[in-house]
Amino acid sequence: MIVAVAVQHPAWGHRKIWATARHSGHRISQSSVLRILDDDGLLLKADYQRERRQLAQARKAAFAAPPTGPNMVWQFDFSEYETTGGGTWRVAGIADYWSKYEFGWHWSPTANQHDAMAAVELALTEAERLLEGPTLLEHLTDPDNGGPFRSFRFGAFITGRPELRHIRTRVRTPGQNGVRERAFQSLKYEHLYRQQIDDALDLIREAETFRVEFNQVRPHEALSWNRPAEVHAGRADPSTPTFPEAETLPTS
Repeated sequence: MIVAVAVQHPAWGHRKIWATARHSGHRISQSSVLRILDDDGLLLKADYQRERRQLAQARKAAFAAPPTGPNMVWQFDFSEYETTGGGTWRVAGIADYWSKYEFGWHWSPTANQHDAMAAVELALTEAERLLEGPTLLEHLTDPDNGGPFRSFRFGAFITGRPELRHIRTRVRTPGQNGVRERAFQSLKYEHLYRQQIDDALDLIREAETFRVEFNQVRPHEALSWNRPAEVHAGRADPSTPTFPEAETLPTS
C-alpha cells in the first residue's frame, strides 16, 4: 500500500503517506514508511520538506491569539497559472485559517475587484452549505494588499456584509497570509505542474479535483493528520489524530 500511495501522490512526503496508511487502519511506523520509500527511490528531497516547515513557522507567528474554531479567520488571495496553450489564468480563493478548508476557487483571466467579490460570494455560499443554513458566524477575511482589495467597490461590498470584517496583512509579509499561500503552492506543485493542462476547462476541472482531495482525502500535518472537511465540521480535533485502532481479537 505504501508504494501505491506514493506513486499516486508523488509530491507527498513520507509522513503524509504514513498518515494515509494509518487512516486506512494499518499499524505502521513513520520510520518503516521512510525505509520503504527509500528502498524504492520514492523519497522527496530534504529541501522540499524544510521549506514547508519554515512556512509553517511563519504562519504560526501571524497571530498573537490564533483562532480557536472555524469561520473566525478566512485568508484570501490571488494566484496564477499558465496553461500549455499559452493562456494565463488567475485564481481567487479563500481558505479557513483554523481548519484549512478550501471554500472554492474562482478562475478568471483577470484579477480585479469583480473577481475578488465573486470569490467571497463563492466562499459564503460554500460556508452556508456546510452549516446547512443561511446564518453564518462572525468572519474575519484576511486578504493581502493587492489592488482589488483596496478598491472602493470591494470595500463597499465587505461593508454591506456585516458578518465580514476586512483585515489587511502588512506589506511584504506573505507569512501572515500563509495558509492561503501554502495551499496554492500545494495546488500547483502537487497537482497542476504534474498534469497536462491545455486550456481553461482542463485547469478548472483539475483544480477542482485537487480541491476535493485536499479537503476530504489529503492528511494535514498541521491538523494532526486529520482532513480539513473533518475538522471544519467538528468531526475531528486539529490537535488530536483520529487514526482507527486495529481490532484486538481474542486469543481463544
